[in-house]
Amino acid sequence: MTAPDPVVPAGPGALPPRPSGPPGPAGRLRAERRPPAVLVVPAVVAAVFALLPLGYLAVRSLERGPAFAWQVVANERTAQLLGRSLGLAAVVVTACLVLGISLAWLTVRTALPAARAWSVLVTLPLAVPSYVAAFAWLSAFPGLAGFTGSALALTLVSFPYVYLPVTASLRGADPAQEEVSRSLGNGPLRTFLRVTLPQVRPAAAGGAVLVALYVLSDFGAVSLMRYDTFTRGIYTSYRASFDRTPAAALSVVLVVMTVALVAAEARTRGRAGHARTGSGTARPAVPVPLGPWCVPALAWCATVTAVAVLTPLATLGYWLAVGNSATWDPARLLDTAGTTLGVASAGAALTTLLALPVGVVAARHRGRTAQLLEQSAYAGHALPGITVALSLVFFAVRYAEPLYQAYPLLVCAYAVLFLPVAVAATRAAVLQSPPVLEDVARSLGRSPLRVLREITVPLAAPGVAAGAALTFVVCMKELPATLLLRPTGMDTLATRLWTETGTGSFAAAAPYAVALILLAAIPSYLLGRHRT
Repeated sequence: MTAPDPVVPAGPGALPPRPSGPPGPAGRLRAERRPPAVLVVPAVVAAVFALLPLGYLAVRSLERGPAFAWQVVANERTAQLLGRSLGLAAVVVTACLVLGISLAWLTVRTALPAARAWSVLVTLPLAVPSYVAAFAWLSAFPGLAGFTGSALALTLVSFPYVYLPVTASLRGADPAQEEVSRSLGNGPLRTFLRVTLPQVRPAAAGGAVLVALYVLSDFGAVSLMRYDTFTRGIYTSYRASFDRTPAAALSVVLVVMTVALVAAEARTRGRAGHARTGSGTARPAVPVPLGPWCVPALAWCATVTAVAVLTPLATLGYWLAVGNSATWDPARLLDTAGTTLGVASAGAALTTLLALPVGVVAARHRGRTAQLLEQSAYAGHALPGITVALSLVFFAVRYAEPLYQAYPLLVCAYAVLFLPVAVAATRAAVLQSPPVLEDVARSLGRSPLRVLREITVPLAAPGVAAGAALTFVVCMKELPATLLLRPTGMDTLATRLWTETGTGSFAAAAPYAVALILLAAIPSYLLGRHRT
């Protein structure tokens, strides 16, 4: 038998005793340590916030009985909305796969001139809200209204969701397999189809699911294009009747579609993987010479950039040029911009505050409690903004009537919708700070609250701030929840743009679109500098 380790009394400057058992993963405390109440209680509050929409759907959709809910779900109108939504998602996903994979391969695997510049340009559409893209195209080409315009606008703003993960996959993939294929006499196209494409399939599938979820939850683009999908059908049902049950039942169908998409992607992905066959430092792939295909490749990149970025900007510039004081009011624009900044700041602050305890628990503790709290915080991620707004309307009317169409309720909606964004940033920031400093503070008698305030939060502050900035951007661009929950007489840049476009006042809408893009570009630029 071995003698027990000597017990060393803790004193000023002493290190904490080493816990028994194998060490935990880097950046985490041991699973044996339970999260303190100072973290669990506010994390539970955040989880309740995130789960509120699901509770609303369960209660509201069955309020008049399962038979009535089934009648709403099984009628011809619902089937039509289902076909339209799935058809639009299928077309947009297919187009995004073509654009994202082709551009990723050209900018990463080939000797494309100015590849780094092209890789930056093709990611710029991420900064353009879907309804701004829809406004730009609809105002330039009114005949695009309907399915064609909706598919075009959504494709041009969402193909980077495929491009970015495929690019990362290509940079991390083993180039030896492609080199062997070419050495056996296979040309670039055959090598791409038989070797490269299977390597990036998991990344492309993940990006495709993001695009599909984005399309199914989009409200702005399809509304401006006058194309009925589930989100527009839910909004119309909500506005057309005092009975909210049909809207809740339609929302349940949308949630089921979302869950089915995620499950299908996970099932098709399976356990497939493509690892490097060698060891040691990863080496970059040798660029594939384009030869006579160089000009068509450049033309393809230039066409995508022109259609996705330059055309909307040119359209906005045109409407700004033809507008005058009779079509838009600078004072009202400034007032609306100030309101937008104010409500987005409040939303980002509340979201970050709720995300902080969840992110710390997820980063520093393991077990069922930590896992349940983290998963609950992500509940609103798969729900469209209009469903979250309906749940909060139901809650306010039933249990908190003074909050109905009040400023705090809108801020709470932002917190429910974008809590996953802040939680992910907080968790990553806390994981990057060494937990031994917190161990030392606790060994010196510091309370959990004091450790959180003096050690954990200051060390993670840069990452938490980056998450708050990203949350601010998405709050500023949010449309459907803002339309339903804003106080009477209050407008944001997004809602004002939607209103002006709905009446065909394109010159009056353009300043709000430009202001929205410019204001969103500032924190986006700061985020880019933070990550480089």
